[in-house]
Amino acid sequence: MCRHLAYLGPPVPLARWLFDPPHSLVRQSWAPRDMRGGGTINADGFGVGFHLGEQVVRYRRGTPIWSDTTLPALAASVSSGAVLAAVRSATVGMPVVETASAPFGSGPWLFSHNGVVAGWPATVAKPAAQLPPEDLLTLAAPTDAALLWALVHDRLRAGLPPDAAVRLVVAEVEAAAPGSRLNLLLTDGSVLVATTVGHSLSVRSEAGSVLVASEPLDDHPAWRPVPDRTLLVATTAGLTTTPLGEA
Repeated sequence: MCRHLAYLGPPVPLARWLFDPPHSLVRQSWAPRDMRGGGTINADGFGVGFHLGEQVVRYRRGTPIWSDTTLPALAASVSSGAVLAAVRSATVGMPVVETASAPFGSGPWLFSHNGVVAGWPATVAKPAAQLPPEDLLTLAAPTDAALLWALVHDRLRAGLPPDAAVRLVVAEVEAAAPGSRLNLLLTDGSVLVATTVGHSLSVRSEAGSVLVASEPLDDHPAWRPVPDRTLLVATTAGLTTTPLGEA
């Protein structure tokens, strides 16, 4: 079930999160410590999205992150203060293609989903039917993660704050598809929103920076587990956590 991370803080090379730590995202792709809900490795694609001033860049592939010969040099040479990256373990029956890999995005927003929508796709036909037809016709891929992004993006477009948009989508999908695993990450480069529903997440918050990840990247004592069924909202100034409602 995928691994992902997000960072806000002073610009640092992407390699700081992807390659350098002892339990970096690359290592988590082939040696994850906490694969709840099935799967053993995350070899079905990867992506990294990052802000460079006003520009947002997404680099995605439908192949294992360890097989990409371009990424190490890119990650060492590019620095960013707002990053979202993920490695994918595809749910059986879902396509393994570049467009199915997180992060999904539009404008300043980057989004990732770690988990699975139970009973996909029948269970979420009703929430999906609330979307404009054009959104459904232009989904990045026929996957639960792409639909979740479309639902979140629709709420953002309607003017909801990012934490409210994410909370609402989690509640709607849980009501329609009980037993879903919904660890979501969303950032626009200024605020970071994360949820824990059925999967692990840890946070490391220090002066001027915040890093969240499915699994700690190292043994630094600043890492703290985020309890299950939690909504986390963070900026470089600090973070808050609040419980999610029961499904």
